[in-house]
Amino acid sequence: MNLPFYHFLDPVGAGWIVLGVLVVALALAFTGAPLGLWTLAAAVVLYGVGAPLWLWVVFGVLAVVFNLKPLRRTLVSGPLMAFMRASGFLPKISDTERTAIEAGTVWVEGELFAGKPNFDRLLRETNYPSLTDEERAFLEGPVEELCRMVDDWEVWRRRDLPPEVWQFIREKGFLGIIIPKEYGGLGFSSLANSAVVQKLSSRCGPLATTVMVPNSLGPAELLIHYGTQEQRDYYLPRLARGEEIPAFALTEPGAGSDAGAIQASGVVFRGEDGKLYIRLNFQKRYITLAAIATVLGLAFKLRDPDNLLGKGEDLGITCALIPTNTPGVKLGMRHDPLGVPFYNCPVEGHDVVVPIDAIIGGPEWAGKGWRMLMESLAAGRGISLPASSAGGLKLIYRVASAHARVRRQFGLPIGMFEGIEEPLARIGGFNYLVEAGRVYTCGGLDRGAKPAVVSAIMKYNTTELGRQAINDGMDILGGNGISRGPRNLLAHGYIAAPIGITVEGANILTRTLMIFGQGAIRCHPYAFKEISALERGDVQAFDDAFWKHVGLVVRNGARALLLSLSRGRLARTGVSGPAARYARKLAWASASFAFLADLAMAALGGNLKRKEKLTGRFADIFSWMYLATATMRRFEAEGRREEDRPFFDWAMQYAFHRMQQAFDGLFDNLRIPGLTWFLRGPAAWWSRLNRLSAPPSDRLGHRVAQLMLTPGEQRERMTAGMYVPSDPNEALGRLERAFRLAYQEDELLRKIYAAVKRGELPRARPEQLVRQAVEKGIITAEEASIIQEAEAARWDAIQVDAFTLEEYRRYYNAPPSGIEAAGDGSREAVATES
Repeated sequence: MNLPFYHFLDPVGAGWIVLGVLVVALALAFTGAPLGLWTLAAAVVLYGVGAPLWLWVVFGVLAVVFNLKPLRRTLVSGPLMAFMRASGFLPKISDTERTAIEAGTVWVEGELFAGKPNFDRLLRETNYPSLTDEERAFLEGPVEELCRMVDDWEVWRRRDLPPEVWQFIREKGFLGIIIPKEYGGLGFSSLANSAVVQKLSSRCGPLATTVMVPNSLGPAELLIHYGTQEQRDYYLPRLARGEEIPAFALTEPGAGSDAGAIQASGVVFRGEDGKLYIRLNFQKRYITLAAIATVLGLAFKLRDPDNLLGKGEDLGITCALIPTNTPGVKLGMRHDPLGVPFYNCPVEGHDVVVPIDAIIGGPEWAGKGWRMLMESLAAGRGISLPASSAGGLKLIYRVASAHARVRRQFGLPIGMFEGIEEPLARIGGFNYLVEAGRVYTCGGLDRGAKPAVVSAIMKYNTTELGRQAINDGMDILGGNGISRGPRNLLAHGYIAAPIGITVEGANILTRTLMIFGQGAIRCHPYAFKEISALERGDVQAFDDAFWKHVGLVVRNGARALLLSLSRGRLARTGVSGPAARYARKLAWASASFAFLADLAMAALGGNLKRKEKLTGRFADIFSWMYLATATMRRFEAEGRREEDRPFFDWAMQYAFHRMQQAFDGLFDNLRIPGLTWFLRGPAAWWSRLNRLSAPPSDRLGHRVAQLMLTPGEQRERMTAGMYVPSDPNEALGRLERAFRLAYQEDELLRKIYAAVKRGELPRARPEQLVRQAVEKGIITAEEASIIQEAEAARWDAIQVDAFTLEEYRRYYNAPPSGIEAAGDGSREAVATES
C-alpha cells in the first residue's frame, strides 16, 4: 500500500521503514547487486513511502545520470578524474615500480584481496601436486646418495664441498634441474626442484645453496624464457652437463633490495670491424658462486649514445651473459656470510668488452632486463627459500622432538614438561603450515602462474617461521645446541638463519613494500586499472574501473559487517568437514581486509606506500590468509586425516590469531578523517571482543607436542622429504635410534612406576628398580634388556663434542693460544691478570 509521505515523519512508522530499508540495502550490498537493481529497489521504497514529486524528480535525474554511462562519464567521471589528476590523489608509479607490479600474474591471491573468495578455486580447482615417478626416483637415488656423500661438519671445517661431491653434482645433473630435457637437463617441475632443495637443506645448508642458486634466478632461468635460440643451444646443454658454472650478478653496494638502483653500466659502440659491442664497468657483491663461475649473468644499465640500436640513448636495465675469462673481469674473492661456507662473492669488471649478442634475448631485448628479473624473481622466490625453510623445519622437528624424548630431567623426558611442550608445538605447527604453503605454491607455479605477491609472501613468512623454529629448537636442546661439532645438528642452521632473511629481497622491505605496498595495486581488481586510466587520461576506462571499485567497497563493507556479526556463518563457502569453520572465518577476514584496505587507499592515496607500519600490518593479514588457504588445501588434499587434526587446528588457529593481531594494530593506528574515532573506539573494541581467533590453547599444544614425541607413521609423514641417515654412528641416526629405544623404555618404565604406586617396589626412580622389577615378575628379562640398551643409547645421544687444544686449533686454522705461547713460567701471571 502506498503510504502518504508524512507517515515517514511518524517515529514508529519511520523506525520500521528505516529498518526495512536498511535490511534491503544490506542484502543488496552483501550480494553485490548491480546498480540497476539498486535503482529499482530505491524506486520501490520511494513509492512505498509516498514520496513527493520533487523527490521523484531528484531520484529520476540521479538514476538517469548514473545508469547511462555516456552521461555519467561526461557529468561525473570526467570532472572527478580531472580533480584526481590535478590533486595527485592516486600514487605515481615509476617505470621500475610499474614493471615490478606488472611482472608475473595474479593467482589465488586476487580472490583473497577481492573480499569474496571463491572457495571452489581456492580449495578444489587449484592443483595440489605430487611428484612423478621419475622425479621420485631422482630423490630416492641421486639426491639420497649425494646426501650420504656430504658430512655437514666437514663441509664447515673444510670451508667447501669435497671435490668428489662437486663432480657428482655436475655428473648427475643437479645444475640442470630446471633445464628442459631437449637441452640435456632434467626438466623437472617446480615441485621437484623444491623437493630436491628441501632434502639437501635438511642435510647441509651450503650443499643446498650450491644446487639451489643455478636453478633459481640465474642464466639458465633467463635463457629458458628469454634467450635466443642460438644462446639456448650453446649454453643450456653446457650448463646442464656442469661444464659451465653459472652465477648471476645483480646486487651492488648501493643496490640491494632496490635492484633498480644499480650503477653497473654498459655503453654500445661500433668496433673497428664494424660490429656492435658493449663496454661494461661494474662492481657487484653478494654473488653466489661468482668466484668459481665460468659464465656470469650481469644486470646493468645500458646506454647507446649514438643510437646505434635505434632505441634511443638511455635504454635502461639490461641482462647479458659474460664468460668470466673475458679480459677485465675480476674474480677470486669471497665474502664470509656468518662463516657459512658457500661461495658468496664480490665480482668486478673494468672495460669489459662483449659483443652486442651477449644480451640475453639479443639486441631486441636491450633495456628489458628489469622485466626479465622481476618475472624470474616472481617464480624463484616461491621455490628456493621456502624449500630451504621447509627442509630446515623438518630437521628441527625431528631433532627437537627426539631430544625432548631422550633427554631426561628430574626423572622424566623433558618433552613432558609444559615449558618444552610450548616450543615443540610451535615447531610442529609451523612445519605443517610451511609444508602446506610449499606444495600449494609449487602447484600454482607448475600450472603456469607467476605470482609475484604470493612468492613474496612465501619468501618472507617461511624464512621468518624458520628463524623462530630454529630458536625454539636451540632452546629445547640447551647445551647440546650451543656446543658445535659433528654431533650438533642445529647450530649451523641457527648461524645461517639471518641469510635467508636477507637474500632475494630483505624481509623488512618484502613485508612493507612488496606484499602489500605493491600487492595492493597488483592484486586489487580495479586499483591498477584506475591508476593507468588516470595516467592515460582515458575517461571511459576510468569510469568503468572507478564505479566498479565503488560497488566493491559497498559490497565488502556490508560483508565485513554481517560476517563479523555472524562470525562468518552467513558466508556460503561450500566447504564441509573440519575445515568448514575456518573457511567461514577466512571469508570474514577477507571481507574485513579488503574493506579496510580500500578505506586506507582512499584516505591516504599515494601516501599509503610510505606508511610502512600500516602496510606491514596489511601484509601480515594478507600473508596469513594465504597460508591459511594453503593449510586448508593440504588438509583437504590429504583426505582430512583425523590423526592430523591437532596439527591442522593448531596451524589454522595460529594463522587467524596472527590476522587478529594485525587487525588490532590497524584499528589502533589507521587514521582516516571522520572515521578515526570510530576505528580506534567502537571498531577496535568490537574487534577485540569478537576476535577471529585466540592463539592455540595449551591443551591443543599439548596434543601436538605429544604426537611429536611418538614414533611411527605420522612422524615419518610429517617429516617426509628430508634426509634421515640409517647409520647409527651419524648424529641424526644415533639420535633416532635413541629416540625409538627411549619410547619403548618409557612404556616399560610405566609398569615399574605403577608397581611403585601399588607398593610392590620401593620408592625410587623407575630406571633404578629394573633388577628388582625382573625378580618380582613386573617386567621380563627381555624388557629389562631393552631398558639397559635404551639407557646406553640415551646416554650416548646426549653427549656433546669436545676437542683437544690441538684439534680445536686445527679445525679453525688458529695459531697457538696466547697462554701456551707465553710458556709455563708466564701462565700463572696471565691467569692472574685475566
